[in-house]
Amino acid sequence: MKHPYYTTNQLMHEHYGQKVRKICIDGGFTCPNRDGTCGTGGCTFCGERGAGEQLDASRTIRQQAEAVLNRAAPDSAWILYFQNFTNTYAPVEILRQRYDEALIDDRIKVLDIGTRPDCITEEIADLLAEYAKKYEVWTELGLQTANDRTAKRINRGYDLRCFENAVRILKSRGLPVIVHIILGLPGETIADIRNTIAVLNRCGIDGIKIHSLFIMKDTKLAEEYLRGEFTPISMQTYIEWAAEVLTHISPDVVVHRITGNCLRELLLAPDWIMQRDLMICSIDRMMMQNGWTQGCFYQPDAVPYGTENSAERMEIHEFQG
Repeated sequence: MKHPYYTTNQLMHEHYGQKVRKICIDGGFTCPNRDGTCGTGGCTFCGERGAGEQLDASRTIRQQAEAVLNRAAPDSAWILYFQNFTNTYAPVEILRQRYDEALIDDRIKVLDIGTRPDCITEEIADLLAEYAKKYEVWTELGLQTANDRTAKRINRGYDLRCFENAVRILKSRGLPVIVHIILGLPGETIADIRNTIAVLNRCGIDGIKIHSLFIMKDTKLAEEYLRGEFTPISMQTYIEWAAEVLTHISPDVVVHRITGNCLRELLLAPDWIMQRDLMICSIDRMMMQNGWTQGCFYQPDAVPYGTENSAERMEIHEFQG
């Protein structure tokens, strides 16, 4: 099925002429927002594994890669994704050692590094640029929102300026940047989402992952939810907001994901996030029924409004159409 937006699958067929699958790796990293460097407890929505809860952390990095590659077809192609926590949060020599431990096969075409903007330095970008001589190298940055007040509420641990600086450093080496955003964060409205997209368009990002906020058990967000301090958005609202993102993001940006997911045994709410296929079909249907495609409302000169009052931003964006 052809989607009304530019998918990773399309990109990989353009580059390699085939479907490219993903190997997810737990690299044994932690996070500066957990060990006290910039905070403790992590982001309020983040679980104890920092994503990748399905991975077997008892295996070495090499064993995790081999478990997939040893069963893979000789002509297959793979993205190697360092997923859990902050995968540039270590000295360069340790980063090199861990990346090399997983890069064991020529069928690996892409080295994909999930990290935080406050863990991108000039030295780390130089290291990633070295790998880019042999592989495609993607860096995934968790922004979630461009609103610094929301960022404080979810205990993100860095501000928008830090994110913009990280993008600048990576782009100066020609390294593609994929950005994670979350729809439905506490207190956010569609105005905040529009503002976040304006920021991403201004930064010239290369890819986006759109996540639906879900509440995992034993997280700070779960405590807020159980105290009645936070109510998740509905599936219909998520569908509408995701379509808003897709129609306003640059048509050149690759859409790597448009839903969030969680192991059922760890999910507290909302139940609708388990209906992944329904969400994707509903987003596609809404766009196609309205004649919308990715970037059809893209405004390259749209001005982000930082952390001003959401109501003021809503008035400005409504005026801009």
